[in-house]
Amino acid sequence: MRFGQMAPLPPICKNLIYINVGVFILSILMRFDVSSMLGLHYFDSKDFRPYQIFTYQFVHGGIMHLLLNMFGLYIFGSRLELIWGEKKFLFFYLFCVAGSAIFIFFVDALKVFNETGFLMPRNKVAEISEEIYRIYNKVTIGASGAIMGLMAAFATIFPNTELYLMFIPFPIKAKYLAIGYGLIELYLGVANGNNDNIAHFAHVGGLLFGFLLVLYWNKTNRKTFF
Repeated sequence: MRFGQMAPLPPICKNLIYINVGVFILSILMRFDVSSMLGLHYFDSKDFRPYQIFTYQFVHGGIMHLLLNMFGLYIFGSRLELIWGEKKFLFFYLFCVAGSAIFIFFVDALKVFNETGFLMPRNKVAEISEEIYRIYNKVTIGASGAIMGLMAAFATIFPNTELYLMFIPFPIKAKYLAIGYGLIELYLGVANGNNDNIAHFAHVGGLLFGFLLVLYWNKTNRKTFF
């Protein structure tokens, strides 16, 4: 099966794209850094708010960041929403958003514990290392984790669908794309450490949570959600 025909844009995907583009435009027009309020902070940071577990997906660091994520939402999300329906698709999408955030917390908490012996050392450690300072002050933004979850679901449901990527002259089956991308992101997350500003573990978390939920649905034969 070749992924040749462009899928129509269903309601949830359309509204998610509108919201993401709207937040991006408003942040430029109002000259307001929305990432400090809507972006995801470490759960023990003084700037963390529970709603950030969902709102960080609507903030993007630049036009290319936004366009790539919205293109992924269109390519993978539109097909999934058409076969799942609006409510099930929205639940899945938000599950991947939250799952990606939880995975980031998990990885960062391991780093904090390894450095300090505490999971929440803000008021217990007098001197915080550069690594811990970075964790407490970084902000994660973007819908990439959710898009990776959509990729995982698409690759599970349509494993042999052939996809074309920019600068690669031959098609790649969806299952190999998802596995390859996941392994690359895991490697970069471990190898790069603090050397880049890309949230590689957010991508890994979204991919993992998306795959696990689809696996659960397939195992329980859930054809409807509500």
